[in-house]
Amino acid sequence: MASLQLSPAPRLYPSSFSSKTHLKTSLCYKTQFSVMPKTTQVSCSYSPENSSPVILSVDSSTESSSPKLCCEVVKGFYSGINRHNLGYVSELIAENCVYEDLVFSEPFVGRKAILEFFKKFTDSITTDLQFVIDDISDEDSSAVGVKWHLEWQGKEFPFSKGCSFYRSEVFNGKRQIVYGRDSVEPSIKPGETALILLFS
Repeated sequence: MASLQLSPAPRLYPSSFSSKTHLKTSLCYKTQFSVMPKTTQVSCSYSPENSSPVILSVDSSTESSSPKLCCEVVKGFYSGINRHNLGYVSELIAENCVYEDLVFSEPFVGRKAILEFFKKFTDSITTDLQFVIDDISDEDSSAVGVKWHLEWQGKEFPFSKGCSFYRSEVFNGKRQIVYGRDSVEPSIKPGETALILLFS
């Protein structure tokens, strides 16, 4: 009697993941692939100028190592804000961090003040509103520039483009943000009138 041989089923995850580890990858630019998550979540953003996805975060309850590069810390920072997980965000911010949002006249100084600011932000919106990273520098391990925008239920939100800069340092083996600055697209665009007002 002829024996029947079955080929092994194809993997849905890299060989480095165990069968108990679940991976979810979300491409924010018109494409999605997912395997239901359990302990590990990976989010990605696809930039039309760049054929490769930009990883926003790796968040795992079993994650043992802290981010080694500033770009990894910042991707995790945005992912934590998107998920309204301020406990996770807190671990990425240094105790004496200074955060400047140029909409405000004064910077937020210290982890507590920064978290209070983001708590007011996350309390006022739903997770339907998401930060999407368009581009992020990764040449410097301690400082990065980021270009981003906001999306509401997958669609770009008006007047929501921004550029940010972050600097980080290592404290007790953990890399944390020590300085951040956000510059957000204005809702009113005066154009050349602004130059006339500034220099007249």
